Amino acid sequence: MTHQELWAAYKAVNPDAGDEYGAWAYGDDPDTLAELTRAGVKTATASAGPLYELEGEPLPRAGEYSVILDSRDEAVCVIRTTKVYTVPFDQVSAEQAYREGEGDRSLDYWRRVHEDFFRRELAEAGQTFSPEMPVVCEEFEVVYPPN
Repeated sequence: MTHQELWAAYKAVNPDAGDEYGAWAYGDDPDTLAELTRAGVKTATASAGPLYELEGEPLPRAGEYSVILDSRDEAVCVIRTTKVYTVPFDQVSAEQAYREGEGDRSLDYWRRVHEDFFRRELAEAGQTFSPEMPVVCEEFEVVYPPN
């Protein structure tokens, strides 16, 4: 199913949702992370703050909708962002790591895999990783399909 088809199905049950939404896949393992999101295990994500400014992208905002895609660009579910905040990488909380639902859900695991991922992303953009760099943390809920 395309993101347009899934959005149309969601709007059929929630016509007040409007027409604005994003469609995106997670970084390193889009299939696993999309499935964790659909199942309600993954209720948060984080991204490298410096890349928003470099790419001229606005920060996400609470209330925004997104269609989560898998590695084949097929739509998996619709989420609504409930909270967005920015903290230095070395101050991301264990609660945020747990909400991200990855690995053993520990802060140690989160820091290890996210530092590796952020280092690669930033290097591709000509930037360097720092433990003090801002991380944009998002919390969200799956709104469609209902579990």
